[in-house]
Amino acid sequence: MKDFLNKIHTIDQAILDKYISYWTEYTAPKKTIMTAPGETERYMYFVLDGVQKSYYLNEDKQHVIAFTYPPSFSGIPESFLTQTPSKYFLETITESSFLRLPFKKHQQLMQEHRELETLFRKATELFLIGIVERHYELMAFDINQRFTSFAQRSPHLFNLVAHKDLASYLRIDSTNFSKLFNAIKI
Repeated sequence: MKDFLNKIHTIDQAILDKYISYWTEYTAPKKTIMTAPGETERYMYFVLDGVQKSYYLNEDKQHVIAFTYPPSFSGIPESFLTQTPSKYFLETITESSFLRLPFKKHQQLMQEHRELETLFRKATELFLIGIVERHYELMAFDINQRFTSFAQRSPHLFNLVAHKDLASYLRIDSTNFSKLFNAIKI
């Protein structure tokens, strides 16, 4: 976790060590709903092992928003940051282990240490850039371009995540996804 955070923004290592010391271990079995619509995200998670997905349900159909896996943060970011109810699910795809930190402790430590606030502002900026890039791809790319871009960026997920979930994430019909998967060398 320390290396991950230092790549975002280097801060005084004593402050970072103190911050990390408040994170606790947490595990969840495969197919665990960690956060459901209407629940407020109380923790920020750092993924140590496993894969998770966040998704909306509309007419009983899943619409996958994101996947998280090590090393990365996980959770429902807008629910955590605003302490308002989530509008969608966070579920483990595989057995998963995390470090987690409660919202109140995160806020307290950021108020005590400006460097931590800067670190998380920069992390939020990177998250926002990723969201804008994903939105652009969904709006501007055809299915071939979306699939190819994803295959270049995250080829490891083809072996970790069900293809129906990848198809949902890419907004590609499952039949077309299979055709693309079989036609393109990964």
